[in-house]
Amino acid sequence: MSAVRLLVGTRKGAFVLTSDGKRDQWKIDGPHFAGWEIYHLKGSPVDPNRIYASQSSGWFGQLIQRSQDGGKTWEPVGNEFVYDGTPGTHQWYDGTQHPWEFKRVWHLEPSLTDPDIAYAGVEDAALFRTKDGGKSWQELPGLRGAKGNLWQPGAGGMCLHTILLDPSNSERIFVAISAAGAFRSDDAGQTWRPINQGLRSEQIPDPEAEVGHCVHRIAMHSSRPGVLFMQKHWDVMRSENAGDSWNEVSGNLPSDFGFPIDVHAHEPETIYVVPIKSDSEHFPPDGKLRVYRSRSGGNEWEALTNGLPQSDCYVNVLRDAMCIDSLDKCGVYFGTTGGQVYGSADAGDTWKPIVRDLPAVLSVEVQTLA
Repeated sequence: MSAVRLLVGTRKGAFVLTSDGKRDQWKIDGPHFAGWEIYHLKGSPVDPNRIYASQSSGWFGQLIQRSQDGGKTWEPVGNEFVYDGTPGTHQWYDGTQHPWEFKRVWHLEPSLTDPDIAYAGVEDAALFRTKDGGKSWQELPGLRGAKGNLWQPGAGGMCLHTILLDPSNSERIFVAISAAGAFRSDDAGQTWRPINQGLRSEQIPDPEAEVGHCVHRIAMHSSRPGVLFMQKHWDVMRSENAGDSWNEVSGNLPSDFGFPIDVHAHEPETIYVVPIKSDSEHFPPDGKLRVYRSRSGGNEWEALTNGLPQSDCYVNVLRDAMCIDSLDKCGVYFGTTGGQVYGSADAGDTWKPIVRDLPAVLSVEVQTLA
């Protein structure tokens, strides 16, 4: 029988949650790195024992941890990101005049084909890659050539928080940056271009600007990598042409502000979002925690509430805190800033808390294990 492993990053450590294919009873292991902010954990799609973790502290800086045994034990690797050949943190990325400083790793994305290759999205916004299992990292500086002099930080900083690898084209990479927008490379990260046509952002002087849009997250289904979905600062968006243009699909949502967006494992037109009230009130509308599902790729949405608190709930769900497993029926999981992790073993129809009272959840990722 298949099993499921959830990798949960929190403000005060990492937790590894495991269950069998029924996803009814869960074993909780942790905290690992207690007291540290764990911004993101992500397992390799080709080696279920290989997991990377971003460990951060205001006192001690940024570390990358790697597990070779499914999260049971960890070892620090590659903790000196390299910019211009000089090791060390807190340096300008390539010696240019732009005063960008390495602060933390927001997102880790292992290769779809090689467990020793992984990407890291960092703050200030840049993309790094390792080819030796995290021992050394090199920036892909071409990204900052995509009008990087015009990028501005969002409320959480100028962070590269989303990395998507095209399973049908090894040369294609998508990233999203707060608050610069979405970008695409078609040559394995050497050169990049903004892909923000159709986005509207009233907060910037030119609402149709090529860069400067606050994208919160983008998602795709592996069977249709040219179709992208986006949760923006405001608006839920869809692209049919790999980001060349976007159309709004917010439809009947109670609010089109939110952070996560994800796609059903087996239904490319079924997507999930978690609306919150506004950019100043980061909690669910009416104090009701509701996941919204569209089975039509947007515009028509239904509230999924069975098992979720429907009164006096004022938590948030952050951009990396939702994930979907590949079982049938697929499981949907999310964590909250209140420390709860909820799971649904029936694609969102019903929910139950897997664990309560963790530190504030920053990220939730899932591995489906044979």
